[in-house]
Amino acid sequence: MNNIIFEEGKGIAKIIINRPKALNALNSETIKELGTVINEISEREDIKVVIITGAGEKSFVAGADITEMKDLTAIQAKELSRKAQNVFSEIENMPQVVIAAVNGYALGGGCELSMCCDIRLVSSKARFGQPEVGLGIIPGFAGTQRLPRLIGKGRAKELIFTTDMIDAQEAYRIGLANKVYNPEELLPKTYEMAEKIMSKAMYAVGLAKASINNGLNMDTESSYNYENSLWTICFATEDQKEGMQAFIEKRKAILKGC
Repeated sequence: MNNIIFEEGKGIAKIIINRPKALNALNSETIKELGTVINEISEREDIKVVIITGAGEKSFVAGADITEMKDLTAIQAKELSRKAQNVFSEIENMPQVVIAAVNGYALGGGCELSMCCDIRLVSSKARFGQPEVGLGIIPGFAGTQRLPRLIGKGRAKELIFTTDMIDAQEAYRIGLANKVYNPEELLPKTYEMAEKIMSKAMYAVGLAKASINNGLNMDTESSYNYENSLWTICFATEDQKEGMQAFIEKRKAILKGC
């Protein structure tokens, strides 16, 4: 791949958006490559957690590639939006836990990429924003849908309508960032969280992810029923038996992810 670096080890995969000269902006080739690697990871049971970050120290992803977008026809723009929406939905719904390590600018498509991840850990140098209406368009990679679900409708409208850029601490205050770290701590802390998650019952973690993601799109009663069905499945797993027995015996559980 030309624009993606893929690394893996000990159950963790790291995807690096690697276009530092363009501040890791997402062009159509990068989106396609991202989709390819996500599809491959989704099929692998040995990978439990995925980390997505940007190359260099300045930018996570500084948006979609404007030089490519500026001459698109309406039909071409529709295709680009749909392609990115599909890839981001695949990230959101992949069986693995996905952590965004936001190391710098997360603007436009970069903010949208971070939002489709399960958790956002950010550098104190990170900056978030949705600048699209200043360019005559709207967020088109599902930003108008994920942002209000994360931070509320009023705050989402403010950020999108004003195109204001916010820093890491403000992103944390409004719920866009889970934690803020000094730049040199970001990746070590991200791996630390990944390892902590992997120490749990990963099959149950996957069911919890599905319950949260899918339940948010259901009416209340349907979401309760869906949660109930996944809860019930847990009681047919080895990890449930081991986890509860270990709790009773006051010892550390030996969890196998099944």
